[in-house]
Amino acid sequence: MTTMENSKQNLLDVKELGIHFGGLRAVDEFDLHVRAGGLYGIIGPNGAGKTTVFNMLTGIYLPTEGSIFFDGESMAGKKIHDFTAHGIARTFQNIRLFKNLSVLDNIKIALHRRVEYRLLSTFFRTKEMARREEEIEEESLALLKRLGLSEWVDHNASGLPYGLQRRLEIARALATSPRLLLLDEPAAGMNPQEVDRLAQDIRWIRDEFDLTVLLIEHHMALVMEICEHITVMNFGKIIADGVPDAIKNNQTVIEAYLGKGGKF
Repeated sequence: MTTMENSKQNLLDVKELGIHFGGLRAVDEFDLHVRAGGLYGIIGPNGAGKTTVFNMLTGIYLPTEGSIFFDGESMAGKKIHDFTAHGIARTFQNIRLFKNLSVLDNIKIALHRRVEYRLLSTFFRTKEMARREEEIEEESLALLKRLGLSEWVDHNASGLPYGLQRRLEIARALATSPRLLLLDEPAAGMNPQEVDRLAQDIRWIRDEFDLTVLLIEHHMALVMEICEHITVMNFGKIIADGVPDAIKNNQTVIEAYLGKGGKF
């Protein structure tokens, strides 16, 4: 089967992806095939190359080799805004909100990226622009309501509890109307109760917004609970790939995380 034929069957097809920084091979021969509507995970020890993969899947890094097909279209050479326009959105390991702006404004900024204003409309504040601004606010409020953030709309993002900051970051990604949502360590810094809520949220978001979700996570219980398929990396390469039960019992994976004799 050719790469192009295979790309037509999956939402995302990554083949032999690699990137070098000088003499360092950060990622080498990485393959990933993601079907629409799935919930996939990438795991691995610190420094395994997981976030580097996400950076290539969102246009932050240009791969040294390999291919990325999204919905059958090659993403070679495309910029960050092209990935977003095609329907790929992400969150970051370190939360990247506009912390001095309100919760509402954080969402409105994301929605503005989807809007094209004519120069004269912007300069003269025309009725067309005023109408669109009103629509953006209504859409932002509706999204925040769906994510359970309505009571926080006028609060600065920096004043939210940590778990709600994470949810706001996800809401901002959803504002771009993605088909593929990449979550980079969404459970980082969360307490057990927040992690339990996050697991419910991720499943709900996948179903409610008709999305495909790909996440990086160190919280193994979360990954094993919600992911349908897991890819394991170590030192920039894939060492295992399969369903959660197979990964949990894979001796190579166990040794990469826990050393010989370890057990999940």
